[in-house]
Amino acid sequence: MTLQWTAVAFFLYAEIVANVILCIPFISAKRWRRFFSWGIWNWLSPYWNKCFFTMAMVLLVLFLDAAREVQKYSRPEPLMDARVPNAYDHVHMKLFRAQRNLYISGFSIFLWLIMSRVVTLLNQVAVSAENGAALQAQMDNMTNVVKQHEEDNERLRQTMLDEEKTVVVRNQLLMLKIQKLESQLKTSESAVHRSQAEVDAMRRQAKGLAQEYDRLLCEHHQLQNQPGVSDKKDQ
Repeated sequence: MTLQWTAVAFFLYAEIVANVILCIPFISAKRWRRFFSWGIWNWLSPYWNKCFFTMAMVLLVLFLDAAREVQKYSRPEPLMDARVPNAYDHVHMKLFRAQRNLYISGFSIFLWLIMSRVVTLLNQVAVSAENGAALQAQMDNMTNVVKQHEEDNERLRQTMLDEEKTVVVRNQLLMLKIQKLESQLKTSESAVHRSQAEVDAMRRQAKGLAQEYDRLLCEHHQLQNQPGVSDKKDQ
């Protein structure tokens, strides 16, 4: 085996080992992304495309040369001289070497493309996982905010109910005072009007808070029913 084909064979063995390591199941895509984020890879990244296409072109040229050799020695041997000893064995030895070189260069090109694609997919999977984690954290924060608003609205509603009860009791006391103190009728009536105005204001405020609560609840259900968010939560 010549020097160039020996180098191609070692390159093929290195590609096999690299692809096997990349396909190890217990090494996650995040770990590979951290590994590819090292300074040496960042330094080599501007030259990666040139190196990839250069190696692919070299392997392609060797593959075409091996294919030419296979075609050359696969044709009938019109120049074979019966007087030359071992000529038939020599031609078949050349054919075997050409086929061997063809397989080595072909598998080298194939594994080179596969390895590049696997590295790209690992990076994409890691980026997708990071984005999914960020979206999940954002959704959790939004859910906590909505729950906090619901609790605040519930406390406000309870406060409104207590105040309404207090106002009802106050009105009853005022009516008793009106019956007992007819001399203070005008003063009591104005107090009742003020109390009723407060009740109306609090009712309007309670209605506004209820509408705001319903709006926030609808937004919460819409966010939970989005397809992208449901898929991320299932994951």
